[in-house]
Parts: sequence; C-alpha cells; structure tokens
Amino acid sequence: MLEYSRVCLDAFGYELPPRVLTSQEIENRLAPVYERLRLPQGRLELMTGIRQRRLWPQGTRPSEAASFAGRKALESGRLRPDEIECLIFTSVSRDMMEPATASFVHKNLGLSGGCLIFDISNACLGFFDGMVMLANMIELGQVSNGLVVSGETAEELLESTLVHLLWNSNLSRKSIKPAIASLTIGSGAIGLIMEKAGAGETRPRLVHGCWRANTAHSDLCHGNQSGGNMTLMETNSEELLFQGVETAFLTWKEFSRRPGWSTDEVDRFFCHQVGTAHAKLLFDRLGLETKKNFETLAILGNVGSVSAPITMAMAMEQGAFVPGQKAALLGIGSGINCMMLGVDWRIEDGNHD
Repeated sequence: MLEYSRVCLDAFGYELPPRVLTSQEIENRLAPVYERLRLPQGRLELMTGIRQRRLWPQGTRPSEAASFAGRKALESGRLRPDEIECLIFTSVSRDMMEPATASFVHKNLGLSGGCLIFDISNACLGFFDGMVMLANMIELGQVSNGLVVSGETAEELLESTLVHLLWNSNLSRKSIKPAIASLTIGSGAIGLIMEKAGAGETRPRLVHGCWRANTAHSDLCHGNQSGGNMTLMETNSEELLFQGVETAFLTWKEFSRRPGWSTDEVDRFFCHQVGTAHAKLLFDRLGLETKKNFETLAILGNVGSVSAPITMAMAMEQGAFVPGQKAALLGIGSGINCMMLGVDWRIEDGNHD
C-alpha cells in the first residue's frame, strides 16, 4: 500500500484534438459490413455509450501531443520550464522504439539539462504509474517536483481497424467482436505537475494508493496482432470486462480499508473509461454510487492512459471536484493490472520538512 504525506498536485494541463469523429460516422464507413452482417445502425453507440471521440491531424506524434498538454500545465502552474526536475512520459503510444519519447517532450518544452527524463509503459495504467514513481521521489526528497505527461494517438489503430474490417470478406457477427474495442479508442493528451507539499497546503494532495495484478488473464487484449504495417488490436471484451472488474474489486477492498477512504467518505471517482456496460458493472460490483462517477466517455471515448487523469482535470475545471472533497482515481490496464489512488483536497494543518 502507498502512503504519502508531502506530495501535492500543482497543475493539470490537457489538450483535446481538433477533429471530432462520431460513432455514426464510423458506422457510415462500415455500411457494407453492417449490411452484409445485418447489423443495425446505432449499434456502436448503443453498446459503448460513446457518441464521439477526438483525433489529431495526420502525422501528429505522441511526443507532440504530450508537449501540448505539458505546456498548458506549465502555463497554469507555479514553475518555470527550467525548474522542472523530472519528466515522465507514460503513453501507450510512443514515437519510436528508441530513444525514449520523453526526450522529444523534454526538448519541445525547453526543460533543463538537470531534469531526469524517462518513459513508463503499462498499457492504460501508465499515467498512474508515472504519478506513483514521481510521488515516491518527492516523498524521499530526491526531487521537489516533476511533470507527468501522456499523449495518446489513436489514428493509426482506428484507420487500420476500419480497413481490415472492410476488406475481410470472411467476417461474421462472432469474428467481428475482437475488433469492436478498437473502434472505441480516441486521442488526447494530459500533463500534471506534482510538487512537494507545503504547510497548510491548499492544493490537492496525493495521499494514498494500492494495486493488484491478475496476469493469468494477460491474453485478453493484444496489440499489433497483424504484423506488417498495420496496427491492429484483438480484444476479448466480455472476458476482459469481467476479469478487470474482479481485479478492481480486490483493489477497492484494500484501498477502502484505510481510515477515511470508505464508500461514504469518497466524494468523486475518476475511472479509466471503456464503455457504459463496464462502468455499470464496476460500480455495482464495488458497491459505489454511480452519481459520484464523473464521466467523459460519451465525448472522448477510451483515451488509454489519458482517460482517468483528463477526466479529473475536466471535473476540476467544471467545479465537479472542489476543495474540501476527496477523490479516488481508478485505473484498469490490460495485463491485467489495477491501481487506485486517493487525492485529498482538504486544507492540511501539518508541517513538512
């Protein structure tokens, strides 16, 4: 279990891609497939709850997307670029195998040569892992601040999936299912500056967290199944949904044992979002109030590692998460891994070294 006493969230920054792609537009393109398989129009939005998702202009790299968000976090935060001591890039998407995508973000943002930089990759849980890694360093006094960024680029996966479905004449209602999850993916970027908390801190503080791994089910979602130049993902959505929720249930049991973090004491939940069926099953299984779940699923889709943190950032911007409240971030990544982080936005009286 994670416990922190000196880590605060200084500033979020996020970027929404300019292009809006609706579920209806996807179905219009897949009209020949729908007609052949006798699938009803509106099925994609009905099944997932996703009305639209966002896409970057062609050729946008993950480092560029992450830099957009990182720059916004710097503009709204307290620190200059040359004062950032650590940069962690956490997307599923990355520019290339080598060098670390963080190196391009570092250059784009004009961070100093004394800034520690590296990538963390853990499917949709990467941003949470980046928060934990940075929080650990702040808690230990190794750094006093840092910036965690993620820039997800769904364009190649989405386009490859559409092309594959249109050209596969052997598709059936059963064989199309592993590709449906790829049609829920969207693009976006998020940045978060974390800093050493001061006495009487008024900013949200990261105070608590725990995790569970359930890797017996690491075969339920695989990317790059086709090889070659096409990026495809094959997902057993139904089983992944069930096993992910069961892993989240075990994580919540441990998370809520800490005093002050029971069901009634958490004001807001910000979750990794994949579909309305997932959200309903998750909150039913964990015994949580759905009214406490702030969602962006309908307008953003599944934005990978960006999903939960950008939802929290938008909630703060819209006044849905405010001082005096507590929030829990919940992430589930294929693999299967689950993590919950507790954020306390109450004024703290204690002093810090």
